[in-house]
Amino acid sequence: MDQYDYIVVGGGSAGCAVTGRLAVGGQRSICLIEAGGRNNTVAVKTPGMMPFLRNSQNYRYETVPQKGLNGRAGYQPRGKGLGGSSAINAMIYIRGNAWDYDNWAAMGCDGWAYDDVLPWFMKAEANERGADEYHGAGGPLFVSDQHWTNETSRAFVSSAAALQLPQTQDFNGERQSGFGIYQVTQRKGERWSASRAYVEPIRNQENLDIRTRTLVEKLVIEGGRVTGVAIRKGRHRETIYARRGVILSAGAFNSPQILMLSGIGPGNHLQAHDIPVTIDRPAVGSNLQDHIDYVSSWESASRVPIGNSREGTMRMLGAILEHRRKRTGVMTTPYAEAGGFWTVGSDAPCPDVQWHFVPAMLEDHGREKVNGHGVSLHACVLRPESRGTVRLAGPDAGDAPAIDPNFLDDDRDMAVLRAGVRLSHRIAEAPPLADYELTDRHPVDLNDDAALDAMIRARADTVYHPVGTCRMGSDEEAVVDPKLKARGIDGLWIADASVMPKIVSGNTNAPSIMIGERCADFVMQAERAA
Repeated sequence: MDQYDYIVVGGGSAGCAVTGRLAVGGQRSICLIEAGGRNNTVAVKTPGMMPFLRNSQNYRYETVPQKGLNGRAGYQPRGKGLGGSSAINAMIYIRGNAWDYDNWAAMGCDGWAYDDVLPWFMKAEANERGADEYHGAGGPLFVSDQHWTNETSRAFVSSAAALQLPQTQDFNGERQSGFGIYQVTQRKGERWSASRAYVEPIRNQENLDIRTRTLVEKLVIEGGRVTGVAIRKGRHRETIYARRGVILSAGAFNSPQILMLSGIGPGNHLQAHDIPVTIDRPAVGSNLQDHIDYVSSWESASRVPIGNSREGTMRMLGAILEHRRKRTGVMTTPYAEAGGFWTVGSDAPCPDVQWHFVPAMLEDHGREKVNGHGVSLHACVLRPESRGTVRLAGPDAGDAPAIDPNFLDDDRDMAVLRAGVRLSHRIAEAPPLADYELTDRHPVDLNDDAALDAMIRARADTVYHPVGTCRMGSDEEAVVDPKLKARGIDGLWIADASVMPKIVSGNTNAPSIMIGERCADFVMQAERAA
């Protein structure tokens, strides 16, 4: 019988951080279980290869048909393998707004105000700019400036400035609002995933057992305590045990799925799937929030942007060779090179729209081939009011869950997104970006609310930040308490974006890593108190 001090379920952004911190020193035995592979390939490490990563690194989930999107099923890419989504994402290093965390504290998440979480962001970070009052320089997560941005990305920032929208050098500093070039989780021109930060450096330690391509089917619960997990690798099934506890870090979709398969979730739903109810917890799989996003796209007469042409292909082939030799050049791109945060609503406490500028034409998440050269501009609703669910679609842990973000269910989300898209076009129409002779690929009368709304419902989708399905709180209905311990059962912590009570105003990778850092500390506190 295999037994460890702790089992970590899921090797994504938070799970890697938990594992790395708990395994330090060698006094605890840790088993990290990940459904995907090691993700230690050249393709994963090369930032510009992001659009070409294979199915083996991506769950490629889809939503149920979305009534707010004309009945379309949305696309939900999720990282599979060590590093999780940090191995396939655009590497943008954003923490969210200070208001987000102060609001968490006001919602009953004691100890999660901005002043509480900032030291943990800094502890995780190794920023190439060095340490200051907002940044760390000695952590495992490398954060770098971009040194080879496309000319049009810089033009985007200048066009925003032409509209009196301020420029910023640091979206994670004193002020989030403004426009600029993003920092990225890279080191020396390579992707720096959570696995490279926390797991790869210690993978040969004797106290760490890493099991990849292994599926967790359910938690083992005995006498009101999680004592282990049932796993499957190929056709082989076994149960492994944890003396001190299990940390569930399978993400906003798979963490609630595993809980429900284990009998923890909405009682009526579990009974409908013939699953015995251990804890009737309606909040499991509820409160799903995601950033609804609209991508405006323009073809350019200029060949400066990245594009699909003979010239563009030859340029990228040369860039691949340069990156292989020197780790420099175009293949260090995160594609979403520039962006910004701004407030479009009259009563918003902080920026309510985020932009990602891409020096290439995007269609259907990059899955549809677009000929020619051009640029794209994402606008997303940072704090959506719409709420959705994750539910079981079948009894097997290998089945994709039923994902329903319920996009644009609340009219307030459409109002914010409408204003964001209009500002996208104002920026694109201002020089110097307009000097690239841009032609709108999806023209619409921007002054006609009904026409613009119809276009948004026909084309909008996620920008890949699902959260909230195992929410943290001090109330009895919360799935975990403010120390991330599962309510109503012992020996279980949850650490990933699912614990966020409300989505943060920005990309979710850095906050997920921060949550993993804090969970490891909470687990060690509980260990000392035992």
